Amino acid sequence: MLPVNLEKRKDSGMFGDLRSGETRVIGKRTPRVDSIAKLTGEAIFVSDMAFAGMLFAQVKKSPHARARILRIDTRKAEALPGVRAILTGDELDYRVGLYMVDKYILAKGEVRHYGEAVAAVAADTTAIARQAVDLIHVEYEKLPPVLHPLDAIREDAPLVHPQLGNYDYIDTAFSPIPGTNICNHTKLRKGDIETAFKRSEWILEREYTNPSVQHVPMETHVAIVSWKHDDQVTIWSSAQSPFTLRNLFCMAFKLSHRKVRVIVPYVGGGFGGKAGIHIEPLVACLSRKAGGRPVKFTATREEEFSLLPCRSALTYRVKTGVSSDGKIIGQKMTMYWDSGAYADYAVNVTRASGYSAAGPYEIPNSWVDAYTIYTNKPFGTAYRGFGHVEFFWGIERHMDLVAHAIGMDSLDFRKKNALRPGSVTLTGEKIEEHTGNVLTCLKAAEKAVGYGRLTAGEKKREQRSGMKIGKAVVALHKAPAMPPFTATGVILKMNEDATVTANLSLTEIGQGTYTALAQIIAEHLRFPLHRIKISQETDTDRDPYDWQTVASKGLLLTGNAALLAAQDLLRKSYELASQILRAQPVDLDHDKDKVFILHNPEASVTFREMAVGYAFPDGRSIGGPLIGIGSYIAQGLTHLDKETGQGLPALDWTYGAHGIIVEVDEHTGEYNILKVASVFDVGKVINPDAVRGQAIGGMLQGLGTAICEGYIYDQEGHLLNPSFTDNKIPTARDLPLEVESMVVETPQLDGPYGARGVGEHSMIAVAAALGNAIQQACGAELTHMPIRFEDVWRSLGKKEPIDNWITKSPFGSCKSAPEIRKNRPVQ
Repeated sequence: MLPVNLEKRKDSGMFGDLRSGETRVIGKRTPRVDSIAKLTGEAIFVSDMAFAGMLFAQVKKSPHARARILRIDTRKAEALPGVRAILTGDELDYRVGLYMVDKYILAKGEVRHYGEAVAAVAADTTAIARQAVDLIHVEYEKLPPVLHPLDAIREDAPLVHPQLGNYDYIDTAFSPIPGTNICNHTKLRKGDIETAFKRSEWILEREYTNPSVQHVPMETHVAIVSWKHDDQVTIWSSAQSPFTLRNLFCMAFKLSHRKVRVIVPYVGGGFGGKAGIHIEPLVACLSRKAGGRPVKFTATREEEFSLLPCRSALTYRVKTGVSSDGKIIGQKMTMYWDSGAYADYAVNVTRASGYSAAGPYEIPNSWVDAYTIYTNKPFGTAYRGFGHVEFFWGIERHMDLVAHAIGMDSLDFRKKNALRPGSVTLTGEKIEEHTGNVLTCLKAAEKAVGYGRLTAGEKKREQRSGMKIGKAVVALHKAPAMPPFTATGVILKMNEDATVTANLSLTEIGQGTYTALAQIIAEHLRFPLHRIKISQETDTDRDPYDWQTVASKGLLLTGNAALLAAQDLLRKSYELASQILRAQPVDLDHDKDKVFILHNPEASVTFREMAVGYAFPDGRSIGGPLIGIGSYIAQGLTHLDKETGQGLPALDWTYGAHGIIVEVDEHTGEYNILKVASVFDVGKVINPDAVRGQAIGGMLQGLGTAICEGYIYDQEGHLLNPSFTDNKIPTARDLPLEVESMVVETPQLDGPYGARGVGEHSMIAVAAALGNAIQQACGAELTHMPIRFEDVWRSLGKKEPIDNWITKSPFGSCKSAPEIRKNRPVQ
């Protein structure tokens, strides 16, 4: 299987439908269906919306990481003209959450993180609402916060949630430990780890860390809610997941689903931060208190950083036993996930990272303990890569550590231990030929960066700049993290002119799936692409169900539902045409315009004639509107055994690799990224431009977490960098000098036209590739990201980082020395 370079690719028959020959639309470069509307400003986001009589909400936020609320005085705010509703936690006895129902709508009795909402106001204008919030006086009793997960699991640690044992949660998947700060413990046990270590020639152990990071979608969280009489609620939200939002809302307020309507128009990015449920319940309660008037809340950028969720921080310990010939015999992995103050989604990040913890490598004897731990910090949730960006920083840095210690080339070490057909994953799943090919990805990345040597041009560059060039190649994998019952639906409606409108509830948050779905539908119907419309606005009252837009599952699940809907639409068209043409459906065929008798093509009827019912010349009519319905559910998934972690959690695996070239100044620690080459086994390319866009965009987002992003706290838990002033993200100017993106196509047997998802994968392992390349160039040992110039400099000089702005957490490059020992293996 050879990689395909997306920059150089041309349309040709060899990239056609792998099951039925040449394709017309699949695999072809196709402009995004939403690009013009977004670029011209025609697209309407919730941020743009306004309704008659609409009020504007603001929230009062805690200045403390942990404190008891003694008194909230709202009298001055209530007296301010234009204020229509004020709420405090004492009025709202509701908890919300997806997997762990642990969060009050407003803080009640105690605040658990800096920036948590303690009161809310709805007023005639945003300015009045802000003024009212400033007039609310809150009296606190400060309490000592717990700010690091390793501190939080001590026996004498203050409990962030003393009532943990009373919370509702999904008991088939998660295991909270009441009386502690551990809200989930995921275990995986494979083989005999102790015997494996006894048989190992080498044993190596090291710890890797990374901080919390913000999603920073272009559009912040926005919601408008109107709570009318008889509990009729309409929610307009920038959410990723309209049906999950509706379900969680109804569960919290004990409402019938028929009474709650969620509408999601265009969404300006999400990256996981808009999955589940967030600001909507609070805005709804303000509307209810204001007599049903619509209320709008738009989060500021600073509120995105502290009021709303982030990516969880991670401390990852890896202990590896290796044979004399470089085979990994056993590996013990311990993850301490910092969920922050709440864990409604973080528990599932822990679960997903647990069953992927070893990366795309075969480890015959494995032991994983993954803990979700409460602390007094802004809470963690889903983030692009769903835990894999974080732990792959550790696992791929560790692969280089092991290889160097045993005297083996790090890429050869990866190839030797990579999963391949016949391998068995941590959870007991057998890898097949069609699962994907990580080895081909590694080889393609190796070739793209010229791994293992410097070209003549690179040697001249070193001489000219005085900087050292390093190269690295890393591997990655990820499967969708979702419940076994994850399902979706698509409805296709044929219009009077034989165009087709698709209704679905997968949310377009920038990933380009709507364009790919239009291609899939057009391909199967044999219609021109311009005749397919994907309805942009999602409405739970009118559109079919979809679980959530997360996990890179949309192309496979919704793509299959779209295929089934197209099949259903054609079946109904053939059934109607068979009556009109007096022929059996088996003798019919069709093209873009009509259905005809295969052996007598002149006997035909057009789709336009049948679209809303066919009328004979004498006026009699048959049929009716042509509507195709497709439903699809994840097949073959199981819950994991809580004690061993064995089971089938993965719908599919997408493998990939990154190659990177970096130059480093050995004296200052400054570095430049010269090239990144990314390769992914996508199964089948539906749209080359979309894949390339995801590859480059995700890679740059991954570099952001690698080079500059991360939450910084003081000793009292105050977030010190809650804005772009001090919490930088990369821009187009930060792109590497050269970027190359490639694909491998190992068809996914149950994927639409063989495709599998690739939306998250480009972000995974980029940071580790950078760390490995820097070490290869100058020897800097880096175990924490982000990797700033000063971190490289400190590592080179073995200098300790300044600690006064991070709480008891190693945040630097030389605090986690590896433990390496030569063992006397027991045969």
